[in-house]
Amino acid sequence: MRVAVRWYLDTISRNFTVRLPDDVAKDAEALARAEGKSLNETVKSALMEAVERRRADPEFKKRLRRIIDEDRELLERLAR
Repeated sequence: MRVAVRWYLDTISRNFTVRLPDDVAKDAEALARAEGKSLNETVKSALMEAVERRRADPEFKKRLRRIIDEDRELLERLAR
């Protein structure tokens, strides 16, 4: 059952609102139309590409490790 629950949780989509300046929204709409994609797919692809760039960035990973260490300290303090 855990495998089924895990699979289900991994496939859930989340909706959220992003407020964009008008010119950025228009650019996104134009890009989507030019690529023959939905606006949703265009924004999702752009975000996925940005995440992959960050994952490949050593400086970003360094900042993440620092944040993880700081959060670990706070969580351990709360767990006492």
